[in-house]
Amino acid sequence: MATTVWKTMLAERAQQHLTELIDLLRIPSVSTDPDRAADVAKTAEVVRQRLLTAGVPKVDIVPTPLHPVVIGEWPAGDDKPTVLIYGHYDVQPEAPVELWETPAFEPTIRDGKIYARGASDMKGNLLTAIQGVEAIAEANGGQPPINVKFIFEGEEEIGSPNLRDVVRNNKERLAANAVLSADGGQFDFDTPALSISLKGLGGCQINLRTANTDLHSGMFGAKVPNAVQSLVQLAATFHDKDGRIAIEGFYDNIVDLTNDERSEIALVAEDDEALKAKLGIDSLWGEPGWTAREREWGRPTLDMNGIWGGFQGEGIKTVTPSEAHLKITCRLVPNQTPEDVVDRVRVHVDKHRPPGSTAEVVALPGSATPFAIDRDNPVHKAAEVVLTELFGKAPVLARSGGTIPATGIFQDELGIDTVNYAWAMPGSGAHAPNEWYRVEDFFRGRVGYAALIEYLDENLGKQSS
Repeated sequence: MATTVWKTMLAERAQQHLTELIDLLRIPSVSTDPDRAADVAKTAEVVRQRLLTAGVPKVDIVPTPLHPVVIGEWPAGDDKPTVLIYGHYDVQPEAPVELWETPAFEPTIRDGKIYARGASDMKGNLLTAIQGVEAIAEANGGQPPINVKFIFEGEEEIGSPNLRDVVRNNKERLAANAVLSADGGQFDFDTPALSISLKGLGGCQINLRTANTDLHSGMFGAKVPNAVQSLVQLAATFHDKDGRIAIEGFYDNIVDLTNDERSEIALVAEDDEALKAKLGIDSLWGEPGWTAREREWGRPTLDMNGIWGGFQGEGIKTVTPSEAHLKITCRLVPNQTPEDVVDRVRVHVDKHRPPGSTAEVVALPGSATPFAIDRDNPVHKAAEVVLTELFGKAPVLARSGGTIPATGIFQDELGIDTVNYAWAMPGSGAHAPNEWYRVEDFFRGRVGYAALIEYLDENLGKQSS
């Protein structure tokens, strides 16, 4: 009976809920832009009010040195299981603005998709969680059938630098059987997915100097080291010619994929030729001995994210630059830590910097530890059942080359696993121009959250009572 009630409720409120999403997407909550700090704070308040409107009895905004965290608690009873729903309300910058077909913060629906910055990553997913829990609670007499907690941060897009302290300082309040992460998506339009691992992240910036000032290239270019050239030489030492990372000890202690895991990954391997055609390239690249999907999902990486130095303006300037810079991020696998990897980069730079140069390696904020779920986790197994019912087929057990810092934080600080439970689709333009989210996935997500909460009560609830 309850199922019929909440399904009817969600169907009747579909347009209202879509309007809520459009309104939320209009707020430019770009966490990396200091000029939009007020917009980020405004979004936190909108999220708080939406939780209160849903019926959550206790919702607080927890300040941090940068952007606030929203925490909500909706108790059902000490004998009931508890889930903690995680998400973030901040978004990426909209640049390059000129590539958007319609303005990034003026949501537009075209061909069944809503286009706006933050649509798929992840304001759409955030609202599906709130609206779905609201519906099951109303159908259950005004409170959800299990304990539901919420934590929504405003700094995920800058690496969640303050989330660990918030979680550590609210351990009892956030205690749960598992986390449901609304940050993520499904395998494709017709196939569900559950993420079983995420890579960690460690980043640094290399600042290289040669002379104590820029110099006239005609007078000094033939006798003084050029900082840009020296940095390019240094950057070329990070990988061997085949694409294997050449930093001493980088692969020490990592956990290799097992034969069973490689077989599992092979079931959803990419078509390399189709990928090259899609990207307009004639060759893939990376560590030999592993498939492209295996490298993406299970091998550590070192990426150069940006390099600069010397004259950047129009025309010509005959200068021998005295400084140059390189940003690096490494995606990490189990048994790697951000601190150790950055230290190894530091040792490598000191050993391989060209003569006549000095270099410092500065660790960047936003590090994260790798995450892998216990596949016997009962909430993970429950999500498998519900997704199978929703899509009519079992979910792909996917890994990710990406990073969600919160997953490692929850594992470290609360001792609990995170189950990815979200609805965005591949190719939806997250972090890129013309980001989109299918309206049907938004509607399905609400049903998915209500159905999972109901399933957990009917199954885990009996085990807890």
